[in-house]
Amino acid sequence: MKKISIRFFSDREIRAVWDEARAKWWFSVLDVVGAINGENNYAKTRNYWKYLKGKLKREGSELVSATNQMKLVAPDGKKRLSDVLDSDGIVALAKAFPSNRAAAFLDWFVYSDNTIDAKSKQKAYALFESNMLDTIEVGKVKGLQQIHAYLFGGLYDFAGQIRAVNISKGGFTFAPARHLNKTLAEIEKMPEETLEQIIEKYVEMNVAHPFREGNGRTTRIWLDLILKKKLKKCVDWSKIGKRAYLDAMMKSIVNSTMLKNLISRALTDKINDRETFMKGIDYSYYYEEED
Repeated sequence: MKKISIRFFSDREIRAVWDEARAKWWFSVLDVVGAINGENNYAKTRNYWKYLKGKLKREGSELVSATNQMKLVAPDGKKRLSDVLDSDGIVALAKAFPSNRAAAFLDWFVYSDNTIDAKSKQKAYALFESNMLDTIEVGKVKGLQQIHAYLFGGLYDFAGQIRAVNISKGGFTFAPARHLNKTLAEIEKMPEETLEQIIEKYVEMNVAHPFREGNGRTTRIWLDLILKKKLKKCVDWSKIGKRAYLDAMMKSIVNSTMLKNLISRALTDKINDRETFMKGIDYSYYYEEED
């Protein structure tokens, strides 16, 4: 199965497929066209690409001949051949648009892979191919530290280390640093035999927020490993919208019902499926992007 990746520009999906033979990503042309135009209508986006393709041909552009075709999931849920371009082709395509529309997209596309999150995300992808997932202590604080160290090693000097400073976000203060080790020991002992118990443990770990950065990305992988071990399930995060997830997480501090409902509806038994794992990473990192 080909590696599938989803990037997000202004909350719009930009799908990509990895070409192992040529060692590069191919990006959906229709996704890029829709993103640059700010167009949600699939038919209008497709028609605009048809018009632009004809215009480029008439101008003698080599961009159209550089277009490949690969199977991507269409709006009706079926995989169909779709036009794709490599990164150089996408840059050339964006430059064919009026500059006032393409500038923001080009800035995002060209520079987004140089961020800490982008580099960490590549490490997260590599987890699937590594044997580390089989060595992580599931449901344990040490296992959480192992995941964090893997994702952020070489990017943060505190990778894998429990924080010794107090932190807050959006006016909410997470577990005090001076009591954090005790808090984490109590969370580790929480039962994890049912979905309800596992979600409660996940909520408490979120409230603890044991690391200075990277808590959400780390704990979602930690959660999936617990679900996999105990229930033979994992979360298909692509079925949970960003705003719905963030709202549920905020409310879970007082009442976790909304979060339980969201996660229970998104559970799948595809626990060893590459595409499900990769999509999960894409969405997990997307949740952390600033609006």
